[in-house]
Amino acid sequence: MTDRIYAVGDIHGYASELDRALGLIEADGGPDARVIFLGDYTDRGPDSRGVLDRLIDGLAAGRNWVCLMGNHDRMFLRFLTEGAEHDGNIKSGLSWMNRRLGGPSTLASYGLPQGEGGAFLMAQNGGLETLSSYDLGGDELSLQELVMRARETVPEGHREFLATRPILHREGELVFVHAGIRPGVPLDAQEEDDLLWIRDGWLEDTRDHGVLVVHGHTALDTPTHYGNRVNLDGGAGYGRPLVPVCFEGRESAILTEAGRVRLVP
Repeated sequence: MTDRIYAVGDIHGYASELDRALGLIEADGGPDARVIFLGDYTDRGPDSRGVLDRLIDGLAAGRNWVCLMGNHDRMFLRFLTEGAEHDGNIKSGLSWMNRRLGGPSTLASYGLPQGEGGAFLMAQNGGLETLSSYDLGGDELSLQELVMRARETVPEGHREFLATRPILHREGELVFVHAGIRPGVPLDAQEEDDLLWIRDGWLEDTRDHGVLVVHGHTALDTPTHYGNRVNLDGGAGYGRPLVPVCFEGRESAILTEAGRVRLVP
């Protein structure tokens, strides 16, 4: 019998959707099911802290899980460790503290809610949006003060979890990664920025990669099979359901409350 592997795409702070997806997986594969999470646990949704708590607790309990890193997870980590609000892969130059990227909702889940909003400056050096002040419960904090408050508030276990996530996982004919791979580059030579951010040169590529690549990062209306890859980001970060997928070899099926629905190219 082919081993089953379940995969879950971008969660983006929706702990209730994670709970629902895990319920579907357990109903289909039991409590010891092998689950690969594709990253982007944080930002945009209301409970990034709750998502990380569930994943950390599951791993500590010995659940058969692999939790990969996503680009939003790395941005959150770099904010905490380096005070960084930018990533060079964001072409718009937006700050992680812009609501569109989701930093404020992540900090709010740790008890640091945004009040009247953040004030931003647009610098001339590349047009980067830079946080100049942040209203936290009536206190106007600078970026540096906000970073220090976040460091005091976010549990060390959460920072350690974010810092130790793998960026690629292979099992048999399947490769799991957050964003995708650089076509034509061996798996062991892939660059981290590509694995976490790639779209150009990847999404339109139709060649056989030698493995079926399972990824997220680029939001769709529902998980979609493209023949050489499967995109599991069904847009949970924009309020759509989180849809787990079961893989048996290269065969795949969406899990729903009504049962499996085969996923085909």
